[in-house]
Amino acid sequence: MKGVVIGCGRVGSAVAQGLATEGWDVTVIDENEDALARLGLAWRGGFVIGHGMDTTVLESAGVREADAAVVATDGDNTNIVIGQVLTQRYEIATVVVRILDPARAKFYSDRGMQTVCPTQTAISGLLETVRRTTPEPAAS
Repeated sequence: MKGVVIGCGRVGSAVAQGLATEGWDVTVIDENEDALARLGLAWRGGFVIGHGMDTTVLESAGVREADAAVVATDGDNTNIVIGQVLTQRYEIATVVVRILDPARAKFYSDRGMQTVCPTQTAISGLLETVRRTTPEPAAS
């Protein structure tokens, strides 16, 4: 399986390493060459320096052959646009986009984009933990 990960921060690098561990052929795209260090010295996948909205960069990373792509840069707008390009232009079957804004994530999810919203996950988890761990008030 061929995967492309756009964005090599904490999330993108961990996803890339996880896929590689599972036997995927993974190429990572990031604007910052120093981000390669996040993948570790044992990284055997590909790494392309450039912006994920640049189709030349996407193609050099192998998006035409990709089975899946994960878009996890630090910008919601950037992630949304890249996700749409990967889905519509390159017809990648599985494109998962990280969107930090819960309202935007819902908007695009409702329209068929596969989104992950860590902010909403945190909100839901925090609320659930508070509800589960707060003792009931004593009866008067």
